This record gives sequence, C-alpha cells and structure tokens, in this order.
Amino acid sequence: MSYRVALGQILVEGGRPGPNLDRAVAGVAAAAERGCRVVVLPECLDLGWAHPSALDAAQPVPGPHSDRLAQAAREHGIYVAAGLVEAAGPHRYNAAVLLSPQGDILLHHRKINELDFALDIYDVGDRLAVVDCALGRVGLTICADNLPGSLELAGSLCRMGAQVILSPSAWAVDADHDEAAHPYGSEWLESYGELAYLYNVTVVGVSNVGVMTAGAWAGKICIGRSLCVGPTGVLARAPYGVSAQGTTVIEIEPQQPLVRGTALSDVVASRRRSNDARPT
Repeated sequence: MSYRVALGQILVEGGRPGPNLDRAVAGVAAAAERGCRVVVLPECLDLGWAHPSALDAAQPVPGPHSDRLAQAAREHGIYVAAGLVEAAGPHRYNAAVLLSPQGDILLHHRKINELDFALDIYDVGDRLAVVDCALGRVGLTICADNLPGSLELAGSLCRMGAQVILSPSAWAVDADHDEAAHPYGSEWLESYGELAYLYNVTVVGVSNVGVMTAGAWAGKICIGRSLCVGPTGVLARAPYGVSAQGTTVIEIEPQQPLVRGTALSDVVASRRRSNDARPT
C-alpha cells in the first residue's frame, strides 16, 4: 500500500502563533490539493523551537492550537503530524501530535532527547507509542530524538512494529553557514539511514525555515532541508535555505517489520554487522 506524504516546510516566527498557524493550515490545504494522505509539519510550529515565549504563551494539548490544526485535518480529510509547544500545569513540553482526517489526536508525543540548553524551557518527555491507522503502524518522534546517539528511542518504536516514523523538526545553522562547502544534514542522513536499514522502516523529518530571533540560539537560521528515507535509501530532500518554504511530495510504500519479538535482536545485530562492513 503506497500513498503520498507531504513535507510541509513552512516559515515559523518566534512568539507569533497566529501567523504560524495560518501558514500551517495553508500547508495542510496544499498537501491535500496534491493528493497527499498525510502532511508532516515542523517542530514547535506555533511558537518556534526554544523561543522563550513558551513559558507564557504555550497552550494545552488538546487546546486552541491543536484544535486549529484538527479543524484543518477535518476540512481537508488528511492526516496531520505537527509539533506544538504544550502547557501541562506548571510544565512545558516540546510536543507533537498525529491527527486523523476526522481531527482526532491519534498520537501525542513529548520530546525526550531535548538539547541541554532548551531544558531551561521544556521538561523531558515521558512517552513513546505507535498507532495503527490507514497509514500503517505509525510512530512519532521529534527532531533530536533521532540523533545518532539516541536511536534507541525510534528503535523502541520499531520494536513496537512501526512501519513509518514521522518527526517534526527544527534544523538550524549559523547565519554564515556555507552550504556549498559544508552541506547540511549528514547526521540525519546517518541516523535515518541506519533506522531504515536496520528495521525496514520509513522515516520522515520536516524542518521549518526562518530566523531564530530570541533565546540561546538567537541569530541562527532554520533552513528546511526536510528529509524522507526508506529501506531503499533517500526518497526525498526538500530545498535548503532560510526562505525555502514549500511543499515537497513523495510517495512511500511502508514495509512490514522484518520479524517481531526477541528474534528482532538477532536480525538487527546481523544487519548492523553487515552495515558496518560496507565500504564508505
């Protein structure tokens, strides 16, 4: 069963939830118009990743920001994966949701592998889960949850039978980054590629674009370069750049897990040895 996935690379402005959600809703519409079954949107798309407005302006999940996206999902009959800043009592989470075409929250993830400085804003997440739906068995992570040093998180989703992992992200570089000399994204190619090869899974990561205007990374730029990797290799890469808004569409065909239960340990170990032996 194959279907179209939209990588919804939108501009996110720190502390401006209204315009950000407007662009997210437009991204949902654009994906539906192009025949996509699901659209993946960036991390913390309402307030901006690591923006200090999270402390005062974060909303509950479910709440007004997730409701706005749920309405768009219902209106256009499409699955939506999106990152939001969540207020839960005194806690703030870097969260993400997977919404059904009926607007229901199917998955609600809270980022676990948060960067050290961002822990001044967000609490560490507390959950990993998968869901069975028309997309297959789907898992949800956020950005650095998939760094090479934390692949046990997505690996746990794969052990739960995930065929597809959707990952709202925010990928930033210094404002003077030279893309021609130092192409961005090697760590994501490495980690997504390893997950895809070891577990026969498809991984989709979508970043925003725009300038980070406040917080510890003020002055850095988010540059898109969203990525989809499947068992056969890289399936799609979105454009790079601080102004590179747009929707990249790719057709994926989720695969069944190789095996389940304890037998997976032997299969993964064998594949890891084979992968390590490949010439570079």
